[in-house]
Amino acid sequence: MGNNGQLYPGMQENPQLRWGFIRKVYSILCLQFLITFGVAIAMVLIHPVREFMRTPKGLYVMIAVMVVTIILCIMMHCFSQRHPWNYVLLILFTIAMACLIGAVSTQRKGETVLLAAGLTLLVTVALTLFTFFAAKRGYDFSFLAPFLLCACLLLISFGIIRIIFPMGRLGEQVIGCIGALVFSGFIIYDTDNVIKRFNYDQYIEAAACLYLDIINLFMYLLALLGGRE
Repeated sequence: MGNNGQLYPGMQENPQLRWGFIRKVYSILCLQFLITFGVAIAMVLIHPVREFMRTPKGLYVMIAVMVVTIILCIMMHCFSQRHPWNYVLLILFTIAMACLIGAVSTQRKGETVLLAAGLTLLVTVALTLFTFFAAKRGYDFSFLAPFLLCACLLLISFGIIRIIFPMGRLGEQVIGCIGALVFSGFIIYDTDNVIKRFNYDQYIEAAACLYLDIINLFMYLLALLGGRE
C-alpha cells in the first residue's frame, strides 16, 4: 500500500484504523454469507422442506418470515451500536434473510440458482475491487445517492404494478435487469461509504448495507435468469 496505506487522496484519519474497520466489516459479511448459504442450501436439499415451501402454507410462512425480517431490520438499526444486542439481532436478521433466500431458491431450478449465485459473486468482487481502485485514484461516488433513491422508488412502483397487472416473463426480465443495475450501483456506493464515511462504531450497519445490496443483486439476477420449476 503506497502513500502510507492511504485509501484515497487527502485522507485525514489513520489509515490503519480504517483498514481495521474494513477488515471487521468484511469479516462480518463473510459470516453472514456462510449462515445464508448453510440455511438456504439446507432448505433446497431437504426434500420435505422444499416441497412444503411450494404449498400455500409455505407461502404463508414466507410472508410471516418477511414481516419478521422487516421488524428485525428496524430493531437492528436502533440497536446497531449496543453490544451484544447488535450481534444477536444481526444473526437473527441474517437467519431470517437466509430463510427467504432458501424459500425463493426452492421455486427455481438448481442450475439457475447456482448461475445467479456465481454471477453475484463475480459482480460483487469486480465492483468491490473497482471501487477500492477508484477511491485510490481520487474518485468519489457519493453523488449516486439521489439517483439510487429514485431508482429504488421506481422498482417499488414496478413491483406494485406487477402485482396488479402481471407483466409475464418479459416484464420479469426487464425488472430483473433494472434491479441488478440498481443494486450494482448500491454496492459501489456502500463500498465507497465503508472506505470513507462510516464511523468505526457503524460496523454492523456497514455490513448489513452491503449484505442487503448483494442479496438484492442475487434476487434480481435470479428473476432475470428465470428457471422456475
